[in-house]
Amino acid sequence: MTDTDTALADLICLDMHKFDQPDWRAQQQAMLAETGALVLSGFLQADALARLQDEAEAGLSHAYFNPQTHTVYLTDIDPEFDEAHIRNRQLLSSKGCICDDQIEAGSVLKQIYHHPIFKAGLCDILGESALYPYADTLSSVNIHYARKGEELNWHYDNSSFAVTLMISPATKGGHFEYVQNVRQADKGEMGFDVTRQIVDGERPVKRLSLGAGDLCLFRGRNALHRVSPVEDDSTRQLAVLAYNSQPGISLSDTAQKTFYGRIGSTA
Repeated sequence: MTDTDTALADLICLDMHKFDQPDWRAQQQAMLAETGALVLSGFLQADALARLQDEAEAGLSHAYFNPQTHTVYLTDIDPEFDEAHIRNRQLLSSKGCICDDQIEAGSVLKQIYHHPIFKAGLCDILGESALYPYADTLSSVNIHYARKGEELNWHYDNSSFAVTLMISPATKGGHFEYVQNVRQADKGEMGFDVTRQIVDGERPVKRLSLGAGDLCLFRGRNALHRVSPVEDDSTRQLAVLAYNSQPGISLSDTAQKTFYGRIGSTA
């Protein structure tokens, strides 16, 4: 085992989650393709999790909270539909976050995010040839916070995959809920009827159980999903490890201002 392998093994449980082994990667790729959601339970080593929880707790006082309305499609209003139509209906999300430039370079999150073995494993599992950080200084690694009554409402992702790491789940509420294959975005099939039924609570949904230190890979482009409101005085803390399949991509200035309250510089 090399020094690089040893460093990663200090952070994640490589004996269980074998990012350095092609056969294991292939098995995870097949599972993700079948279910659209892959949870690697007990991903973090206990010491790394404890350090990360301390880091996240310290960051909470610096988090930017900006309750905002949006459609499930995360796009502007379409004048071809009325305001009450699910295409244009406004939902409220109210989580907060700290940004990449507020997280120390030597943090648990940054070490994992940039580690070549971890990135190579993600490439195989996600079917990507390469993964790159955002070019702006805010968007690559974030920590999201949800306090009592706060939520991330129903939506579809614009990207083809998401990589998240649960730091501390809420003790009541704050559930990740989803329904697969509701729309077919690449074919222009938006799934309006089923989308409305899900948002209105008329259809059953799946729920992922995420414990502290669990890694989740999720394909949310065609899966409607949300984080339900936190129902007690606990704070849900979740890290988002955001990658691009092409280099040099920045989140738009408008999106940065909306999500982070400011615009970062470009490396």
